[in-house]
Amino acid sequence: MLLGKLYTKTLKTLLFNIKNPVFSSHSVKKTLPFTYTQSCTYVDVYMKWKQDPYFESIEHIHKSFELKPIIALKNFIAREPSGSIPISAVSKRGLEFDIHINVARFMRQYPSIFEEFTGPLYNLPWFRLTQEAVEIDKEERRVYEDCRDDLREGLRRFILMSREKVMHLKIIKGLEWYLGLPSDFLENPKVNLDGSFRFVEMEDGLKGLAVVESEGERVLSVLQRNAIKRGVYSGEPNEAIEFPLFPSQGLRLRRKIEDWLMDFQKLPYVSPYEDYSNLDPSTDLAEKRVVGFLHELLSLFVDHTVERKRLLCLKKQFGLPQKVHKAFERHPRMFYLSLKNKTCTAILKEAFRSKSAIPSHPLLNVRKRYIKLMKQSDRILKSRRVNNRSVDQPNLLKDLDSEYEEDCRGRATADLSV
Repeated sequence: MLLGKLYTKTLKTLLFNIKNPVFSSHSVKKTLPFTYTQSCTYVDVYMKWKQDPYFESIEHIHKSFELKPIIALKNFIAREPSGSIPISAVSKRGLEFDIHINVARFMRQYPSIFEEFTGPLYNLPWFRLTQEAVEIDKEERRVYEDCRDDLREGLRRFILMSREKVMHLKIIKGLEWYLGLPSDFLENPKVNLDGSFRFVEMEDGLKGLAVVESEGERVLSVLQRNAIKRGVYSGEPNEAIEFPLFPSQGLRLRRKIEDWLMDFQKLPYVSPYEDYSNLDPSTDLAEKRVVGFLHELLSLFVDHTVERKRLLCLKKQFGLPQKVHKAFERHPRMFYLSLKNKTCTAILKEAFRSKSAIPSHPLLNVRKRYIKLMKQSDRILKSRRVNNRSVDQPNLLKDLDSEYEEDCRGRATADLSV
């Protein structure tokens, strides 16, 4: 009786699949050979976030949010022929400099960089750069001159990773701070760009910057160059490169995730400079391409870090998935996420744990000098507060003494009258 019902149910299922081939296509597709080329082996990886004191204490990373508007104001003052500006020139341009408080109040917080003085007319406050800031500004300009080729190569690599080898000028402008480009870099193309760059009109009516590749040229990522140096990569197609991993102390992965990570490392490495249009976005191979892209992108940046929200504007141009931020969470041995400064900052661990693997950006030392000068403002302001209290204190004592003397004279007069 039971076997008869089972036979009838199986027969009905077969007849239904024959009449409705759409519903049975999934089972048929599994038998096709090409479906095994890219298999979807997605593992729902949940990584527990653990704070790392080392990455939380890297000063030039977390001070850069404070330094960026300072540099913008410094450049604005330095471009003036007189080297000084009235406060009215910038008082209503706070958002342009990414300053969300009164601009005069902001500049007065950094007396080691901005020197305030009374202007020639109407006793208005004016600002100029301190001598220390002027010296660092000169060094910064020398770096831009001496390392123009390196800055140009970084911009070129950034554009070459895009889908069409072209990038909106708007996006480049928004990432100038990370790429280490001066604010007027694109305004002087004859000086800063070479024949491999050309300006183009893009489909949405905006202007873009394209890179013309040389025939037969192959651009290698920093991972490929390091793997060749170690002798573990020959450059053949579909060859695997394992990502350098740096586990956080006290954080262990589950066995299931460890096994998945080992298999993930053995997948072929897809360079961010290669065509990726044939990749199935739901596979681990596509994820390895995204992780490789993020590794290369952060290696091009000055601090080897980026605000995670900055990647939102790069999805279309670089073919990134909708939830690209998940790549940082799924690979905590490659990236560290810091939640300082009320934002989420992604940090490339290899740049700090293996400093010889990724060359230091030429502008990094200049920014460190600015931060060191910026910290002197705290001591100057503290000294001013102490001096103000010491000036007020003698006056207070003098007032108390005079009141005491008058009180004594009043009492003496009263005694004599009695």
